Amino acid sequence: MNKQQLAAKIWESANQMRSKIEANEYKDYILGFIFYKYLSDQEIQYAKKQGMSDADIALLSEDDAETADYIRKELGYFIAYDNLFSTWLEKGSDFDVSNVRDALSAFERLIHANHKKLFDGIFNTLQTGLSKLGESAAKQTKAISDLLQLIKAIPMDGKQGYDVLGYIYEYLIEKFAANAGKKAGEFYTPHEVSLLMSEIIAHHVQDKEKIEIYDPTSGSGSLLINIGNSVAKHSDSQDNIKYFAQELKANTYNLTRMNLIMRGIKPNNIVTRNGDTLEDDWPYFDENDPMGSYNPLYVDAVVSNPPYSQQWDPDHKENDPRYSRFGLAPKTKADYAFLLHDLYHLKPGGMMSIVLPHGVLFRGGEEGAIRKQLIEQNHIDAIIGLPANIFFGTGIPTVILVLRQKRSNTDVLIVDASKHFLKVGKNNKLQASDIKRIADAVINRESNAKFSQRVSKETLRKNDYNLNIPRYVDSAAAAESWDLHATMLGGIPVSEIKQFDHYWQAFPALRKALFTNNSSHYAQLAIAASDVKHTITQHSEVKSFAQTYANAFSDFDRYLKTELITQWGAIKIAQNEGVLSHALFTRIAKTAFNDMTLIDKYQAYQLLNNHWQTIAADLEMLQTEGFEASKRVDPNMVNKKIKGKDTEVQDGWKGHILPFDLLQTTYLNDELKALKQQENRLAEIGAELEEIIDSFSEEEKDSAILNDGNAAFVKAEVTKALKKMYVGVESEEINTLKTYIELLDNKAKKPEKLEFIESYKQVKWENIQANKDGTYGKGNVNKYMLTLQSHVEFSADSFESKIVKANGLLSEEGDLKKEVKADAEALHLKTKTTIENLNDEQVNSLLELKWITPLLSELSQLPTNLIHQLTSQVQKLADKYATTYADVASEIKNAEQALAGLIDELAGNEFDQQGLAELKAFLQGE
Repeated sequence: MNKQQLAAKIWESANQMRSKIEANEYKDYILGFIFYKYLSDQEIQYAKKQGMSDADIALLSEDDAETADYIRKELGYFIAYDNLFSTWLEKGSDFDVSNVRDALSAFERLIHANHKKLFDGIFNTLQTGLSKLGESAAKQTKAISDLLQLIKAIPMDGKQGYDVLGYIYEYLIEKFAANAGKKAGEFYTPHEVSLLMSEIIAHHVQDKEKIEIYDPTSGSGSLLINIGNSVAKHSDSQDNIKYFAQELKANTYNLTRMNLIMRGIKPNNIVTRNGDTLEDDWPYFDENDPMGSYNPLYVDAVVSNPPYSQQWDPDHKENDPRYSRFGLAPKTKADYAFLLHDLYHLKPGGMMSIVLPHGVLFRGGEEGAIRKQLIEQNHIDAIIGLPANIFFGTGIPTVILVLRQKRSNTDVLIVDASKHFLKVGKNNKLQASDIKRIADAVINRESNAKFSQRVSKETLRKNDYNLNIPRYVDSAAAAESWDLHATMLGGIPVSEIKQFDHYWQAFPALRKALFTNNSSHYAQLAIAASDVKHTITQHSEVKSFAQTYANAFSDFDRYLKTELITQWGAIKIAQNEGVLSHALFTRIAKTAFNDMTLIDKYQAYQLLNNHWQTIAADLEMLQTEGFEASKRVDPNMVNKKIKGKDTEVQDGWKGHILPFDLLQTTYLNDELKALKQQENRLAEIGAELEEIIDSFSEEEKDSAILNDGNAAFVKAEVTKALKKMYVGVESEEINTLKTYIELLDNKAKKPEKLEFIESYKQVKWENIQANKDGTYGKGNVNKYMLTLQSHVEFSADSFESKIVKANGLLSEEGDLKKEVKADAEALHLKTKTTIENLNDEQVNSLLELKWITPLLSELSQLPTNLIHQLTSQVQKLADKYATTYADVASEIKNAEQALAGLIDELAGNEFDQQGLAELKAFLQGE
């Protein structure tokens, strides 16, 4: 399975296994064991690279001090053979929780001095938490054994291993965060927010030969890692990045170190501290230097997501170089203390991004004074307002502030991204297109209506340094208004037609074809309202626009085939999405019509990204396992309840890369269609049986032929009912068959049965299904006899005729279900064989159908969707003012006159007539 499937499987099982243990705690156990497996596997790989055999590795122990010291010096740690993860698995039922305790104690003892800072205490959270996995040693052993079996399939070798391992690790952290509520903020920044911050920072530092990045509240370390991943989109190597991380909580600090180490980052490029960022700033001296030489930390980039508005102690910090230029944050809110800390550690050309509650933009007092200084000293580069409910455990609005130590421009870019998200469960998520839209706006410092605005320092001064986003960017949708003049007198306000000016700039002639101006303020439809759709879709400008779009993408199919299929082995996956998005945007730019680009390039990018997730996963497998992986099938493993326990069993096969359904529609379509026809007939039979049941009277429904819910027939009871209906129906053939059944009941031998069959030619034996020995079974004889008896005619709507029809349908259904099952199994196995025997050309065709065809289909729909949207908006506007107040008043008047005319036809007593006369006078306005 690919890394996405493996991660989902591990999470599903882990979430069940944790039982009553809180998600926030259980994550430390499973992630700790994953890390231990990583270290064990790394040692085995290193030993084999040094020429050691499996037998040599089996002899690894502390007693062999020379070998142990050699490995410790290279890796920073040593694990004896008995303590390796793989050895735990080999122990089977002999494995015990004490093996883990002994191994973790030995690991701590055998850390090399040069790597003490990196590994010291890294398993403390796991070691102290083992007792929570069960009330007894036996239960703890069982819980750990289950965990080991769960994670043993995670690959941990080479770059591909790091990618898979890192993906699974991050996936699990996110899932645990989603289940940890408010505690999630202690260790996790949502991936999408982290990615957005990383994209902005990575663009800034991409051209540097050496990059140093720092997260002073590192949590799980995902922010730092994502910067590395984003830099990789611009570079072939991440070895030039040095990571600095500081974290207050010990268990979360351990997560940071594990996460960084498991990404294959060189130990010399990882520098971590467990400490209070505000109280215990990064040391001004080299802790490894016995002379304590002065060595302040200045980096190229700082990223952080600190705890929001927490209390801190500003006493005696006036002269702290982090705060002395700007002032101290208030005691009750440390937000600006964290921000100033980050800013201080930037090099002159450095950039930082920090997530804070949006109150930092406008709160007064000490914070207002700090904000003023930051603006006046030209540090704030951009502000990004995020959607609400984007963080786990809190719905408060948040912002990303981007600051630079030195910059040439003096304005501040303000982005309101609060409306750009996808609702996922209780939370909102930034989509890939949202991230790219925001990052592009920040990187290119773009002003876009209702989204982003560059605000001058002078404007900020006039607003008393208040950075509240709605002051500068109005992203709210315009409230619907009604023009009183048009409502009363007719016409369509020109001001409302101008709402679609971006369309009219592209289609000026269409505007004239749709509307005729009555005056400078009002217009009317130039066509019948019913002709709006036809006029728009068939207009020459619209058709020309569609053709322009088609021409811009005419070569995209060929380009994608070359880029993704022909050159699959040479693709740099981390960088390729950027290459494809550039090609996509270039073509979107070519769709401009009358100098107006109508297609939203970010909407197109989202389509590309949706498909890229699948393409990238497939490419990873092809590049790692070779092209033959495309012709592999894997057992389809599913969980089933067996003796009350969830058990993983095989349920057929599935394509390793190529889906069965894709291959069937391409190469086995005749068989697939035949199967679909059978399944459709089964659905028809079901509907016919329902109709029969619905036609029964309540009394008939009470009979035994229906189940308890009266929703389905009981086949055995239908057969009994038929037999009762045909009692007394006789014929020479039927009587002969009854005699034969008596023979069977009397245990007649085969010769006697064959002699009887030969003697009685009046029976049409060929209509009965025979046994292999030429005789006939009792069930088949009874079935044929029932067929003979069923020739009796019943009235069409009688209960009996319905039973006969139901019996026929049930028999057809039973036979058809057997056929469908057999044919489906045959098609499934034929699909498996076909995949395994594909040639390379066929694989390429199928990859095109899987990767490229769906993307091109969706992209081709964008112009159509755009025109449908315009049509809908114009039709809505036309309908809005189609009926005036005068029209409504006239309709009311006509209705009143018609009703008054009907009153004269009504009869009644004296008092009724008086009342009717008064009503008539009222209706006539008298």
